[in-house]
Amino acid sequence: MRWWDIDPVLELEKDLFPEDAWSRGMFWSELAHSRGSEATRRYLVAESGGRIVGYAGLVASGDQADIQTIAVARAHQGTGLGARLLVELLRAATAFECHEVMLECRVDNVRAQKLYERFGFVPIGFRRGYYQPGNVDALVMRLATGPDSGSAAPDSGSPAPDSGSAAGASPVQGTDNND
Repeated sequence: MRWWDIDPVLELEKDLFPEDAWSRGMFWSELAHSRGSEATRRYLVAESGGRIVGYAGLVASGDQADIQTIAVARAHQGTGLGARLLVELLRAATAFECHEVMLECRVDNVRAQKLYERFGFVPIGFRRGYYQPGNVDALVMRLATGPDSGSAAPDSGSPAPDSGSAAGASPVQGTDNND
């Protein structure tokens, strides 16, 4: 994701998350930490037909990564694009040398929970009233990779679990890794 992607990402954000959409400033702040040798963020976009149809982001701190967001346009949901974005975030977590990946998911977003479970995430708790202003609880999920267990992401030569194809979506694009 680059600064010029923010406007189309915001359109998608407002469509998918009308009550708790991120602001322009939030995306700018995240992107400010995604470049250079001190980068702690990885933000990606997926395009189809020249339009952004998905995006995702992760922050790394020490040996822990947190998935900040994954979003897929309604017309592309169920195509495997969410799984492809998740694979790229898990690869970024590995590049950042993170040994566990955390995330919060709305308790009413069963589709996302099933995706995360397919990748090995397990529920570890709740955050009451996390999503505002709707006062919706978040399910906290964790994927432990451990320092000796290798990559957080599936092998680059094998597809993500149950990933499907992204119906014409081009490869996921994102910020450069700076190892």
